[in-house]
Amino acid sequence: MEYDENFRRRFPHLSREIEESGWLRVKERNSGFSGYEPGVMDFLSRCSTDEEALEIVRYLEGRGEISHELALSLRVKIIKNGIRSICPKREWGFYR
Repeated sequence: MEYDENFRRRFPHLSREIEESGWLRVKERNSGFSGYEPGVMDFLSRCSTDEEALEIVRYLEGRGEISHELALSLRVKIIKNGIRSICPKREWGFYR
C-alpha cells in the first residue's frame, strides 16, 4: 500500500485502518501544472462564446488582474473578430 507520508503522520489510526483493509491505494500525482497560475489567455481559451469572453475580460479588469488598456484591446478584438481570433478553444482535459 502506497500513500502520502504526511497523511500517515496526521492520521495514524485512519492510516493503519486503510493499510490493513487494503481497499484503497493512493499515489501522489504530480502534474506539470502544479503551482501554475492561469492568465487571461488561459481563461479566454475556455470560453465558448464572445459574450463569455467579454464577461471574463470585464471580471479580470474589475479585479485589477489586467490593465484597462489590455481589457480595451481584448474587447475590440473580440467584438471585431471573435474570441477564436485571439486564442484557440481548450477543451476539458487539456491540463492533464
